[in-house]
Amino acid sequence: MIYLDNAATALRRPPCVCQAVTAAMETFGNSGRGANAASLLAARTIYEAREKLAGLFGFSRPERVCFTANATEALNIAIRGLLHPGDHVITTDLEHNSVLRPVYDMEKQGVAVSFLRADAKGCIHTEQLPELLRKNTKCIICTHASNLTGNLLDIDEIGAWARAHGLLFIVDASQTAGCFPIHMDKAQISVLCFTGHKGLMGPQGTGGLCVAGDVDIKPQKSGGTGVWSYLHEQPEEYPARLEAGTLNSHGIAGLSAAVDYISSVGIQAIHEKEYQLMRRFYEGVREIFGVHIYGDFSGDRAPVVALNIEGLDSGEVEDILSQDFDIAVRSGAHCAPRIHEALGTKTTGAVRFSFGWFNTQEEIDQAVAAVRSIARM
Repeated sequence: MIYLDNAATALRRPPCVCQAVTAAMETFGNSGRGANAASLLAARTIYEAREKLAGLFGFSRPERVCFTANATEALNIAIRGLLHPGDHVITTDLEHNSVLRPVYDMEKQGVAVSFLRADAKGCIHTEQLPELLRKNTKCIICTHASNLTGNLLDIDEIGAWARAHGLLFIVDASQTAGCFPIHMDKAQISVLCFTGHKGLMGPQGTGGLCVAGDVDIKPQKSGGTGVWSYLHEQPEEYPARLEAGTLNSHGIAGLSAAVDYISSVGIQAIHEKEYQLMRRFYEGVREIFGVHIYGDFSGDRAPVVALNIEGLDSGEVEDILSQDFDIAVRSGAHCAPRIHEALGTKTTGAVRFSFGWFNTQEEIDQAVAAVRSIARM
C-alpha cells in the first residue's frame, strides 16, 4: 500500500518508537505512585520526554509540558480552562472541529467569537485582526497549518500582535509539530497544543500542551496525581495541575524515542523532504484536465494537497484510489467545515493527499499516474 494519509496519522514509524513502547510495557510501573525502581523508571522517562519536547518546541519550561491523549484534549483543556462568560475570542476559518466545537460550546456560555475569514484560496489575512479586536478580547486561537489545504499561518506575526495587545495566543500545531521548526518563546505562544501521532511519528494516544509561565489554566478534570494527596482540589503546580490520573507512560516512552529520532535527522531536513514530495505531486497533477486543486502554493506550506476530480464525488475518488491503485488518502470534510464553506466544497468534500518522511518519490509518481488515470475516466 502507498500510504498518503499522514495528516490523519503517521503509519510508518522509526523502529526505535515501537521498541521503546515494548520496553516500557515490560518494565514501567506507575509514575509518581511509588519509590520502587519500576515507578521511578517511568517517572524519569516521562520527565525526559518533557525536556525533549520543550527543546524541540523552543520552550524554556519543561515542567509546563503537560501530557494528554491527543491535540483535541489539549485544545479543550486550553479553551475551556482559559475562557469565561463575557470574554471575546478571535479564531479562524481554517480551524479543525477540535477548536470549533469547544469554542461554539463556550459561545453558548456567553463567550463572544469572531472569525478571521478565509479567501477563495483558503488564505487568512492578518490585516483583518485590528477590525476584530474588542475591549474584552481575551485570546487568539489558530492552527499553524490547515489540515485540508496545507496553508500556513505566520504564527510569529500573530504572536507578536497578540502580545502587543495583551492577548493570550493558543496555537494548534497538530499538522506541524515534528515537521516544522517551532519556537514557542520567540513566537510568544501562550499555549502550544500538539499531538504525538502525526508529524512527531509517535504512538496514537499521546499529545499535550505547553503552557507559558504567565498562563494559568483551570483544570478540566481532577483526581490522583501522586502528590498533595490531602488537598481537596487539584494541585496548583504544573504539570500535575493538568494531569489527573495515570499517564500513558508507554506511549510517552515511544514519543520520547520519536523525538530522539527527529532530532538526529534534523527537523529542517524532514520539513524539506516532505515539502519536496508535496511539490512533486502538485506539479504532477495541477495541469491534469478536470483536476481542481485547493490552497495557496506560492510559499512555504504543510505537505498536503487537496483536490477534486470533475464529475466525481471525493468519496468515489478515495474508493477508486484504494481499490484499484492501493493508495490510501482521505476524502470528505476532514473535520474542518468552515474552510470547506470558504472553498465552495461543502457538498463535495475534497480528496486529501498528505505526505510524510517515509514516503518516496516513486510513490509520488505512482499517485500522480493514478490521478491522471481517474481523470481520464
